[in-house]
Amino acid sequence: MLFNSYIFWVFFAGVIVLYRVLPHKLQNRMLLAAGYIFYGSWDWRFLSLLLITTVVDYAVALRIAACQSAQGPRPAAKKAWLIFSLCVNLGLLGFFKYYGFFARECVDLFERFGLTLSLPTLRVILPVGISFYTFQSIGYVVDVYRGAAVPARSFLDYALYVAFFPQLVAGPIERFNHMMPQIMAPRVSKPSDFAEGLYHVLAGLFKKVVIADNMAFVVNGIFGSEPSKLSGLDCLMGVYAFAFQVYGDFSGYSSIAQGIAKWLGFDLMANFRMPYFAQTPGDFWRRWHISLSTWLRDYLYIPLGGNRHGAWQTYRNLMLTMFLGGLWHGANWTFVAWGVLHGVLLCAYRPFERRPRRGEPSARPPAWRSVIAAFIMFHLVCAGWLLFRADTIGQAWGMFSQMFTDVRVTPLTTYAIATIAFFVGPAMLFEYWIERSQDILRLTRAALLVRAGAYSYVALMMLVFHPTLNYEFIYFQF
Repeated sequence: MLFNSYIFWVFFAGVIVLYRVLPHKLQNRMLLAAGYIFYGSWDWRFLSLLLITTVVDYAVALRIAACQSAQGPRPAAKKAWLIFSLCVNLGLLGFFKYYGFFARECVDLFERFGLTLSLPTLRVILPVGISFYTFQSIGYVVDVYRGAAVPARSFLDYALYVAFFPQLVAGPIERFNHMMPQIMAPRVSKPSDFAEGLYHVLAGLFKKVVIADNMAFVVNGIFGSEPSKLSGLDCLMGVYAFAFQVYGDFSGYSSIAQGIAKWLGFDLMANFRMPYFAQTPGDFWRRWHISLSTWLRDYLYIPLGGNRHGAWQTYRNLMLTMFLGGLWHGANWTFVAWGVLHGVLLCAYRPFERRPRRGEPSARPPAWRSVIAAFIMFHLVCAGWLLFRADTIGQAWGMFSQMFTDVRVTPLTTYAIATIAFFVGPAMLFEYWIERSQDILRLTRAALLVRAGAYSYVALMMLVFHPTLNYEFIYFQF
C-alpha cells in the first residue's frame, strides 16, 4: 500500500476508527495487526522474515539482560548473544540484498584470471523495508548490550515497535528508548495533534505527488538515454531533477509517516531538515536521512573509535562508515562510489569545519558566504546523486564528461528547467522561510488565512498536476 494511494487511506480510515474506540492495550494489539497487514500487502511471504527478526531480537535481549544476573556478570555470554543476533539479522539482510551482487562479482573476478567459478543463480526478491527494520532491531539489541536500554518484557509490545506501520518500510529508524515508552503508556490526544499531523501529511503528499513524481518523468527520460545523445546541460538538468525527486520522494514519505503517527498519538523523529541549505558535508548529514546518519554514527563510527585516536584514524573511520552507508543503500558499485564520495567530502571539509563547544554561541557567517557555501555544497551533493541514480559507473562518468564537452541548450534542457522552476521553486522558497525561522512547524502557527492559502495551493497542485503515473517510493528498494 502506497501512502499516495486510495487503498491506503481506506486502510488508515479503518485503523483510526478502531483506534478511537479501543482501550490502550487493545490499541496496541490492533496496531500490531495493522502493521502485519500493511507489510503483508506487499508480499505476505516476507512476513516470516519480519517475525524471525522480532522473535530473535526479543529473546536475545532478554538473554543479554540475564547475563547481568545476581551471580555476577558474564561478559563472554553477553557478547555471544550479541554476535548471534548480528549474524541472524545481517545474514538475512545480506542474503536477500547482496547475494546476487556478490555472486556475479565473484564469477567475473575468476573469469578475469581465466578461471571458471560456478555459483547457484537465485532470483531473490528484495523484501521491502528490510534494511530499515533490521537496523532498528539491531540498534535495540546493541542498546540492551551496552546497558543503555532495559529489554522489553511484553513480546507483543516489542513486535509493535518493530512493525509500527507508518515507519515500517522506509523509516525513520526509531530508537527503542524513544519509541517504546510511547507504546507502553496510554497515548493522550493533544489539541495540536490534528493540526500538526495535517501539516506533515499535506507537506509529504505535495513533495511526493507534485515534486517527486513530476521530476521522475524528466529523470527517467534523461537517465534512460545514452549520454552521447544528450547535451551537457541535459545531463546537468537530469541530475538537478533527480536531486529534487529523491528529496521530495524520501522526505515526503517521512513527513507522511510523521503525520499519520501524530494522528495516532505517536511522535516520530524528524528525518529531514532542509538539507539543501547545508553548507558543509557534516551539516548535510545532520539534515539528510537523520535517523540513518545518527544510527551509523552511534553504532558504527563511534564504536570504530570515532575521532578519539588522532586525525588519520578519524579519516579511516569516516571513510569506512560512509562506505558501508553507501553499501546499505543497495548492491551496486554506484552506491558504494556514492558512499565513498561522501566519505571523501567529510574528510576534506573536516579540518575547516569547526562546531562550537557546548555553551559557546555559534557565530553566523555573512549572508553572502552562507549562500556561496550552500551553492557549492549543493553541487557536491548533486555529484553524488549522479552516481546514486546512474545504472553503472560508466553511465555516470559518461554524463559527467558530457557536461564539460557539449554545452548546448536543447528543447529538453528548456523543458527540464521550466519543470524544475514550476514545481520545485515555490517549495524551496517555503523551505527558505522555514530555514530562516528555524521552526519546522512555523506554518501551523501562522494566521488562518495564510494556512488556508498554503493548503489550498497544495490541494490545487495535487489535483491539477497529478502525474499520469504513480511511482513507488524510491527508498522502498533499500
